[in-house]
Amino acid sequence: MRPTPRLSAGTLAMLALPPLLWAGNAVVGRLMVGQIAPLALSFFRWFFALLALLPFAAGGLWRGRELLRRHWLVLARQGLLGVACYNSLQYVALHSTTPLKVSLITSAAPVFVTLLGAALYGEAIGAAAWAGSALSVAGVAVVVSAGQPQRLAALHLARGDMLMLLAVFLWALYTWDLRRHPVRLPRLSLLAAQVAWGTLFIAPLAAWERWGLGHATHWSLPVALAVGYVALFASVLAYACWGAAVSRVGPQVPSYFGNLAPVFAAGLAYAFLGERIHVYHVVGAALIFAGIHVALRGRPR
Repeated sequence: MRPTPRLSAGTLAMLALPPLLWAGNAVVGRLMVGQIAPLALSFFRWFFALLALLPFAAGGLWRGRELLRRHWLVLARQGLLGVACYNSLQYVALHSTTPLKVSLITSAAPVFVTLLGAALYGEAIGAAAWAGSALSVAGVAVVVSAGQPQRLAALHLARGDMLMLLAVFLWALYTWDLRRHPVRLPRLSLLAAQVAWGTLFIAPLAAWERWGLGHATHWSLPVALAVGYVALFASVLAYACWGAAVSRVGPQVPSYFGNLAPVFAAGLAYAFLGERIHVYHVVGAALIFAGIHVALRGRPR
């Protein structure tokens, strides 16, 4: 296995920022239920993200047009997995399952990444990676169950739960694909290409949701601000940091940091929704950080 460089302060920031922004996305998404349909939210999120990216990415896209032509299938696959599928499935799932279940299922991402690495790419998975995954998942379980294990025992997989399992599996594929099939475009140009493909995949589904199912969007200033946040911060900035982190340290380590999202969500809910922070939040955060620490210590140098 190729040695991985030690984590710098900049890399740590790039690892921690995406889950913070995605936690904000969860809070915003919760506020928008009933005001904008799920696929419409996904489409407008990425459409406006693409518009924001193009002024910075257009030059690199033009200079890399031969790479775009040669690797169009890779870019389309990454746009489908990481942009269209994961986000759309998550928004749809929230209409038939609870945020508790969504958070719990999302916490399985490190396990999916680890298993896929071993099964599809022959990656050597050490005991530290498994131990780190277990600790991180345990920490998220404490957070989402409010410190009451009986809540987890009472969970049953509904349609939304199955959709989230599929979403996390596809996200793990996307994470490995970034590492295994890199396209040597400038980072923002690569992200713009993936977003363009993802938006193309979402567009017909959003149109069917609007005119086939009659799910209209009720535009207002809060809705516009919400779309702006998920487009610029939860999409452009978060995905740019995620892609940079994967290119530096591989796909496994970022997945552990992704488990910080429920902890960040607790803090944001306290700040913006007036929800209290309880002892189980602190315990869960400690387990999550312990899992990250164990996994990092077990990485080859």
